[in-house]
Amino acid sequence: MTFRLYYWPTIPGRGEFVRLALEAAGADYVDVGRTQGASAVAEMINRGMHFAPPILENDYESVSHVAHILAWLSYPLDLAPPNERDFRRMEQLQLTVTDFVAEIHDVHHPLGPTVYYEDIVDVAQSGARAFLHDRLPAFLAYFERTLQENPYGSDWLVGDGCTTLDLSLFQVMRGLRYAFPNAMRLMTTPWLNELALRVAQRRRIRSYLDSDRRIAFNNDGIFRHYPELDEQV
Repeated sequence: MTFRLYYWPTIPGRGEFVRLALEAAGADYVDVGRTQGASAVAEMINRGMHFAPPILENDYESVSHVAHILAWLSYPLDLAPPNERDFRRMEQLQLTVTDFVAEIHDVHHPLGPTVYYEDIVDVAQSGARAFLHDRLPAFLAYFERTLQENPYGSDWLVGDGCTTLDLSLFQVMRGLRYAFPNAMRLMTTPWLNELALRVAQRRRIRSYLDSDRRIAFNNDGIFRHYPELDEQV
């Protein structure tokens, strides 16, 4: 079965969380934005069923929202935990990732996505200071504990194998190191660092990261590097 992913063609953004799952499983998919352009993504949105990308569809249905898409994909792609209880735990943690990503995004868009960063630098610097001192350490410490306290004693967040959640945390860690390199050097995250390394070393992920399918981080996406914000640590 072929999946069709609708997301903007020039940024990793939220679409990258879905791409990583598809790539990790070796799934057959078409990245519509990159093959047909942003207009094809806009056309899909204008049909009215979905508010915003990423949107993933197959021949039978279409689904939007990262956490919802990943829950839908996890079993057919063999990226789900072993039982229903652990699946619910994975969903809970994935929604926490959603909250985390939203707060990361809001560091450079504190007054909303329609207000340009260049017009609110002072406000963004104040928000960055609070985020880097309080919220970033809190989120990272939570996921560190989650890894340490996995009842399976595995190297993964939930269950005894890699899930879509682990792939998402890999992307978050990569993105944070791009956006806030100074702040991240001060964070104590040995378990998350090892998790990110394990994900990067998976055969299909390693191949994907080395390919032109992987879009580099840039200052149009969620994870943006503005030195003046990273200096607020």
